[in-house]
Amino acid sequence: MKTILVATGVAALFVAKAALAQTPLSAYADANGYIDVQKLTCAQLAGTFQEDADFLGVWYSGWYNGLAKKHAINVPRVKEGIHEVIVHCKANPDKKIIQAIDFVLKGEKSK
Repeated sequence: MKTILVATGVAALFVAKAALAQTPLSAYADANGYIDVQKLTCAQLAGTFQEDADFLGVWYSGWYNGLAKKHAINVPRVKEGIHEVIVHCKANPDKKIIQAIDFVLKGEKSK
């Protein structure tokens, strides 16, 4: 019983440390406060806070929709797309976020 309690405590410590290891999105900004969104990696997205990842996902959605001259947003679809990108990024931390977005978008087109 004592071993289980110690193991549970150690596991909880690792989970807490992992949560503290998250990096705020602002850490990737240059001296003027700008983030080059084309250079961000999946590891950076997966390692930031959830609200920062969601914020960035909405920004990318707006960017891509602007390029396509679309002027509307489907909120549930965007949320699902952001989730798919984050999942893909966690599995492929060496890729750029824009590569993960392209992968997800190509998957949608093939459906």
